Amino acid sequence: MSEIFARFSDWLHMVFVAQIDFWVILGFVAQFLFMMRFIVQWIASERARRSVVPVAFWFFSLGGGVLLLVYAVKRADPVFIAGQALGLLIYLRNLALIFRKDPATSEDGRPGA
Repeated sequence: MSEIFARFSDWLHMVFVAQIDFWVILGFVAQFLFMMRFIVQWIASERARRSVVPVAFWFFSLGGGVLLLVYAVKRADPVFIAGQALGLLIYLRNLALIFRKDPATSEDGRPGA
């Protein structure tokens, strides 16, 4: 049993200590940004007492997604690259829909001009 723990300890050291470099740190920062979108969405939903997706969710998605894509390109991971690239298109489209000017909406956001 102690050999299993020793191997596991060696593995943890290799994964989380020995290979730490700029790219791994960037990956952790990117993952943190990406995680923050869920925290922001959860807090907004709890305050509203219904499920809502605040604009900050899409900005955290975009920031985390861009950094994760950079990390995935550096690691040359085709699955990770494809997933993040598609996600970026979705995040950008949602932000475009949020910030577009709708001629049928007045400046204060109400229908009709």
